[in-house]
Amino acid sequence: MAGIARLKRRVEFLRVAGKGRKSVTPGLILQAMRRPAGALPAAEAGRLRVGLTASRKVGIAVERNRARRRLRAAADRIMPLHAAEGHDYVLVARAGTVRRPFPALLGDLEAALRQVGAWRADGEG
Repeated sequence: MAGIARLKRRVEFLRVAGKGRKSVTPGLILQAMRRPAGALPAAEAGRLRVGLTASRKVGIAVERNRARRRLRAAADRIMPLHAAEGHDYVLVARAGTVRRPFPALLGDLEAALRQVGAWRADGEG
């Protein structure tokens, strides 16, 4: 995820899940939360951060890893252009993530960003 910071700690994932907005699509679940002012150093305050997760409901380890790779690829294409900065995002894989056509997965991510109110058009931000 070039240019996108990663959420790594469990407490960060839980904060987004507990206080953020959520959108469910056939290919993924998106949780988004605007970071409070002062939560990060000033140099990183405007960056968006993304975390990826896949539970055992998705399938065996091979399928979970593939689902995370597909979500990472979708995030790399869509998030730098259309995700509002200063937010934390968690992409949760669903059982259909592995078999969903990639263009449909990209559409799911775009729709989810619009639904949680974190969409920005090209050139904004």
